[in-house]
Amino acid sequence: MTDSAPLSPDSADAKPQRGIQSLDNTGELLNALVTAARPLSLRDLAAAAGMPPAKAFPHLVSLLKIGLLGRDASGCFEAGPLALELGLIGLQRLSPTREAEPEVVDLAASSGMSVALAVLGPLGPTVVRLEESARPQHVSLRVGTVLSLVNTAIGRVFAAHVADDVRAGLLAQDHLRLAGASASEITAQKTAYARRLAQIRADGIDTALSRPVPGISTLAAPVFDHTGSICVVLALMGPSGSFDSEPAGQPAQTLRAATLRLSRRFGWMAAPGGAENGAT
Repeated sequence: MTDSAPLSPDSADAKPQRGIQSLDNTGELLNALVTAARPLSLRDLAAAAGMPPAKAFPHLVSLLKIGLLGRDASGCFEAGPLALELGLIGLQRLSPTREAEPEVVDLAASSGMSVALAVLGPLGPTVVRLEESARPQHVSLRVGTVLSLVNTAIGRVFAAHVADDVRAGLLAQDHLRLAGASASEITAQKTAYARRLAQIRADGIDTALSRPVPGISTLAAPVFDHTGSICVVLALMGPSGSFDSEPAGQPAQTLRAATLRLSRRFGWMAAPGGAENGAT
């Protein structure tokens, strides 16, 4: 009679693994602190984790000892040096385009629309991933397409969130065709453009209705990294009139949710009381 091989934890038939209850409780405290995104007192942190302060306190003492937590000047609990080091290790391993791949695929499947992923290249916003809709669409975008900062939703989203000097340098290369316009017309266009970028920052999204491709409308939203800098832009595209293209519509909400998930994965956190999907 031979001994059977031990059951692998990764086996499809493996039973749920039993953990250590006290560590599970500790994890609930850490999750509550992450969700709050600010230092918390013992009472508030325990309440957020759903446990009495007397039960939470020993866990917090241990977390302080190993450096996963620290305390600020007012005695509130915050991320400690070990937590920061672990976070940096995780962030260093992340590739925005690779990590965004599942979101691009899922977004296309759930929305029934084409989805583009763009990064800011040396020549401007550049499409690096395109998941086309199952429904035929005449979308002229291709991987490698460089987009206008002025005439496309993806480009304007980048323009709204990059530093002023970066935007100025890219606009110098952009085909904002003002040749032949009067001084007053140029001023008016630049003023309107600045207002548009401010609105994008406020809304967390931009739209392009039948522009630059006639008959195709686009919704575009930013993804931020742990420094609050824009790293990629996700865009939904579909035939004009076939979907709700309003910033408050369901497709826009779905897009915002996807970019928010990615931003949080890349370490970005909204400032307390700030916009849910925008750099501060």
